[in-house]
Amino acid sequence: MSMIGELTYFLGLQVQQTNEGILISQEKYAKRLLTNFGLESAKEAQMPISTTTKLSKDESGKPIDPTLYRSMIGSLLYLTASRPEIMLSVGICARFQAAPKESHLKAVKRIIVYVKGYSDAD
Repeated sequence: MSMIGELTYFLGLQVQQTNEGILISQEKYAKRLLTNFGLESAKEAQMPISTTTKLSKDESGKPIDPTLYRSMIGSLLYLTASRPEIMLSVGICARFQAAPKESHLKAVKRIIVYVKGYSDAD
């Protein structure tokens, strides 16, 4: 690595090396999530998941594209490496990957928008 210079960005991780230590963050990755899923202009959320919403199988809900849903869940799971406060919310939403409905997609989008609200990259 020394031949190409100091490490600054690797696999979605920003690396900042100082005399005090090494700072690792995923701010660029979080910002890219917003762009990838079209949520740049969404209003910020105060909590990753609503305390009043109870997610269930939602048999009567409208089905959505499972590929998109799984992509969002996978992206958020990678983000939990530096954002442990979203781990529970992402885990709850990940349970519904087999047959996701609109209510599940709404919950996942809220988590992404929450990350936007607590991002230093804004």
